[in-house]
Order: sequence, then structure tokens, then C-alpha cells
Amino acid sequence: MTTVTLRQQSGYRFTTHFTDAMPDLACDLPPPLGEGAGPSPEQLLAAAVGNCLSASLVFSLSKFKQDPAPLSTEVTAVEGRNERNRLRIQRLQVRIRLGKPAAELEHLDRVMATFEDFCTVTASVREAIAVELEVVDANGARIK
Repeated sequence: MTTVTLRQQSGYRFTTHFTDAMPDLACDLPPPLGEGAGPSPEQLLAAAVGNCLSASLVFSLSKFKQDPAPLSTEVTAVEGRNERNRLRIQRLQVRIRLGKPAAELEHLDRVMATFEDFCTVTASVREAIAVELEVVDANGARIK
């Protein structure tokens, strides 16, 4: 079980407390509602999916003693209106860039076929939101 605590500071700004062992995170809505003094809920969702996929990929490669560092991930939350004209995240576009050429990483095909299965957050989010994933190597060659 995972629990976080949010406390309103003012307006749409909240302090998010994770554990006593880590600093709190200020979250806010962008203007005109908030002041943009921290990540928005949409940004936090995108970060959670990107972090989970990245960590799952690193974990899967490490089982074969492979290191893709320095890995980088970009996530775009595409928003649109639903049938009731409410703003919703319609899909998340994820692009992971390995820090090495694919040829330098052993068992990469096997890892690409399974690493998403280890990502709890993405598997959960995919039940409601499309997640499009692309993985490229350090040379920009598409792997997935």
C-alpha cells in the first residue's frame, strides 16, 4: 500500500508529503487558476508513467548485467475533450532514449519484449489511458 498526504497551502497549491525520509513536493495548477509553483497533476501523472517505465527498463537490463546509462525519457500528456466536453488526458506519448547504441546491449530484444510487464503504474494507467511507447538507442535508431 502506498499513501501520500496533500495539504492545501493556498488556492490550488498543495504540499505533497511522501515520507519523512524525503522532502515534500509543492504542486500547483498552472495559471490562470494556479500560479504554476510546482508540477500539475497532469505532469505528475506523466512523470509517474515515465519513471516507472524507465525504472522497469533499467531493472530488466540489469538482470542481464547491462547498463543503458545515461537513459532519458520524455513523456507528453495529450489532452482533449471527452463527450461531455470535459478536459481529459487522452493518451501519453513516451519516448525512452538509451544512453548507448543498441549493439552494445546484450539481450535487448528479450528485454524489449518483457520490461513493460514490470511497470505497475503504466499497466494500471493503460486500463484508462492509451500509452504509446517508443524506445530509441543513443544513435536514434528505433528499437521499439
